[in-house]
Amino acid sequence: MKTYEEIEHYVKSKLSEKRFYHSKCVEERCRELAKIYNIDEEKAALVGIAHDIAKEMSHEEKLQYAIEKNIKIDNVERKSPELLHAAIGAKICQKEFEFTEDMIEAVASHTTGKAGMDMLSKILYISDAMSADRKYEDIEQLYELAKKDINAAILKSLNKTIELRLEKGKTIHLNTVEARNEYLAE
Repeated sequence: MKTYEEIEHYVKSKLSEKRFYHSKCVEERCRELAKIYNIDEEKAALVGIAHDIAKEMSHEEKLQYAIEKNIKIDNVERKSPELLHAAIGAKICQKEFEFTEDMIEAVASHTTGKAGMDMLSKILYISDAMSADRKYEDIEQLYELAKKDINAAILKSLNKTIELRLEKGKTIHLNTVEARNEYLAE
């Protein structure tokens, strides 16, 4: 696996200053939660810094990359190509950084969430939702909740995502619905 410095340099070269700052904020939250939930802090930091590596690709570039690399595209992703950045980012992290399977899975599921997430995936998902650069209502409450009960924080975040997408008349990825149903059942 590449070193943190190599990955950080690569990520910085691919992202705008604003998106790189977001990645650093997510990395910081990942580190904090890794300590709380006894997860390898270095792995958490790496997925945090790398998670949005494909975020600023154009929709056309994302669709082309997905086709070239045989990344499965579902109907929701075809209509909302911005969602593809997670799967593409995971593929880049696998090929360029030699991430482990759990790290690849965390990057792949960081946007929609999914049922059956392991702790590293949970940490990245909620860290992205509540990074210090986010400026929406209740962010501090979500942050405090995540430090005490990560599953409750994820459920709250999933609910908010679904609510916002419904308000905007947008599709909701099945992974998000399945993840919400799983956390609701707990």
